[in-house]
Amino acid sequence: MLSLRPNCENCNKSLAPNSTEAMICSYECTFCSACVNEVLHNVCPNCGGGFEKRPIRPKSELRKHPSSIEPVLKPVDQVAFRPLMEKNKNILPEER
Repeated sequence: MLSLRPNCENCNKSLAPNSTEAMICSYECTFCSACVNEVLHNVCPNCGGGFEKRPIRPKSELRKHPSSIEPVLKPVDQVAFRPLMEKNKNILPEER
């Protein structure tokens, strides 16, 4: 089950469980759409994969399975990330 992390790992923007701006990779790394598009260029800094819009859990299910309350904050080191981003940003995630 997705943990529905409460924030963007890079900029710390709040991402409520019903946020339409939350993006995740296949490992559930969570970033806001602005960071995914403008900073990361659709390349996860942790695994090199792409991002998809995070699904929204229905309110009735949130009562049974609440979102995570533990923030994850790991701002991207742009210098260290640049080689991975440059290698992958022009390759579709399904072809990486």
